[in-house]
Amino acid sequence: MISSNSDGQETVVMGKGLGFKKQVNEIIDESKIEKIYTSSKEWNVNKLTDMLSAIPLEHAQVANEIIGFAKVSLGRKLSEKIFLTLTDHINYAVERHQTGMEIKNALLWEIKRFYNHEFLIGKEALSMIKNRLGIELPEDEAGFIALHIVNAELDMEQVSQVSEMAKIIQTILNIVKYQFKTDLDEYSLNYERFVTHLKFFIQRLYSDITLEQDETASFMFMLKEKYSEEYVCALKISEYISKEFGRTLKEDELIYLTIHIRRITKDS
Repeated sequence: MISSNSDGQETVVMGKGLGFKKQVNEIIDESKIEKIYTSSKEWNVNKLTDMLSAIPLEHAQVANEIIGFAKVSLGRKLSEKIFLTLTDHINYAVERHQTGMEIKNALLWEIKRFYNHEFLIGKEALSMIKNRLGIELPEDEAGFIALHIVNAELDMEQVSQVSEMAKIIQTILNIVKYQFKTDLDEYSLNYERFVTHLKFFIQRLYSDITLEQDETASFMFMLKEKYSEEYVCALKISEYISKEFGRTLKEDELIYLTIHIRRITKDS
């Protein structure tokens, strides 16, 4: 329901029984509030209310539950824009399912491989949708939901950027495999850490953000001599990034890549 906070800002508040027998200008029971969305430069309450008026409330409620679960599971904040995008997607997915029109997710393999945690959240989201709405959506939808979560983690604007990110990650992994002439253990913790590092590394490239100089990084520069082959591999990744993005990586980033490369090649 639409409300306003103590500063007079328009908000949308969600929670069971919030609007029951409430009159205009009546104070809301705060103990029933589960989520508050406040209008801002990036968040338009009017846009949200227009969307909510056109879709079943239970679709918005299950989207809110999925987002809450994702935040706890990932242990990090998500862009509030995900409520708009995920609610709209779930509503459309349900409509498509009811008309027998299923869409295959062409990125499903990449999503499972590079965004496995988000994909597992997507699988759990399908269970929530089934329990809440009585509709069993296909596994492809778990992949689509995972992409919305990745977008919200990285605050990226387009799913196409996430698709491009998967290709860049694959290229970097291929550079490592070719350099060391070995396969990588895709189920190891170090592999997962490396892929996570690459996600945020590439997002910084898209956003033209550079790492701040690490005052404690000076001792790490010695690692490039100790792990010379890994450092050479990091330089090859840097050459690829330079061609792809026109960016030269700073020494800090090269050292972080070197450390991750050392870890994943030790696992293989």
